[in-house]
Amino acid sequence: MKLVLASKNEKKLIEMREILSHLGVEVCLPSDVGVDMDVEETGTTFEENSRLKAQAVMEASGLPAIADDSGLCVDALGGAPGVYSARYGGPGLDDVSRYRLLLENLKGQPRGAKFVSVITCCFPNGDVLTARGECPGTIAFAPMGKGGFGYDPVFFLPKLKKTFAQLTPEEKNAISHRGEALRAFRKELERYMREKSEEFL
Repeated sequence: MKLVLASKNEKKLIEMREILSHLGVEVCLPSDVGVDMDVEETGTTFEENSRLKAQAVMEASGLPAIADDSGLCVDALGGAPGVYSARYGGPGLDDVSRYRLLLENLKGQPRGAKFVSVITCCFPNGDVLTARGECPGTIAFAPMGKGGFGYDPVFFLPKLKKTFAQLTPEEKNAISHRGEALRAFRKELERYMREKSEEFL
């Protein structure tokens, strides 16, 4: 079975391939099947945005499509930036500017937070699979580490005494929100493929 990843992010493609390859599933980019589109994320939840992206790419390609929507939810900010994590602070800000703004907005506030990832796969026959992963942590008082991207340098894991940006890719995948969502999705896909085995023979 071939799945089209509703993203142009090659890091996400590598991650998806690593998790799903043993199922005999091929994951490719939209450009590999002649699709070039940017889906507007108009949803107010991770589930809605994930489904919007998967649905649009599935309809454009005629193939099953998989999408994830992820973000940082900070308790003291009422769950913000949430689905707006990549747009926090408005257009024109880069990753460093966004987490600096977050640190500024959290001065004197509790630091509890979690990363959330929701993965959705839409099939041309109308079937939909969804999986969710979460990783609890806190917001550090200053950035630490050079790895990762986005808010990773300020997302602190008390048990490990490290930020996401200080972990190796293997360490991060073992505990991250996206790693958890991917593993849950793999189980859902395995079950689905068993139920639909005749269609995939």
